[in-house]
Amino acid sequence: MDGVTIRPVAPDEYSVAGELVVDAYRTLGDIGDEFYESDLRDVGGRVQTGEVLVAETDGRVVGCVTLSIGQTVLSEVDDPEAATIRMLGVSASARGRGVCEALIRGCVEEARVRGCKRVRLDTRTSMSSAQRLYERLGFRRAPDQDWSPAPGISLLAYVLDL
Repeated sequence: MDGVTIRPVAPDEYSVAGELVVDAYRTLGDIGDEFYESDLRDVGGRVQTGEVLVAETDGRVVGCVTLSIGQTVLSEVDDPEAATIRMLGVSASARGRGVCEALIRGCVEEARVRGCKRVRLDTRTSMSSAQRLYERLGFRRAPDQDWSPAPGISLLAYVLDL
């Protein structure tokens, strides 16, 4: 994680950050449909109701994540005391360098500062390396909150109590 800066996205980075997330989801076979791809690109829309953080290394945006604080249109679970991590993506060239972990830690810290009791996230069943990272960072499985946003897509729920 050395050399990775986590900070709020700047307005002139909305397009770059949105494309980065779309590209990350595509390389993982996770895009779904055109509607969701449009949502992933809409960083400007997400900053209206959530926090969008980017990871920067060497002056370049290499990761992006959205954090919903409390109950918003971005929340996936009815839990007003929680922050929800959404739409996390890391560029292919930066994977394996601690960028995802830095983004998750940035979200957890922001949730603490904002007084949240929990941090929630969902991940695809196929993303076993991400699941290991979440568990290493203290997240626990919440199988009663697993869900499917579309046929053939199963999401596993994780929770970190703060």
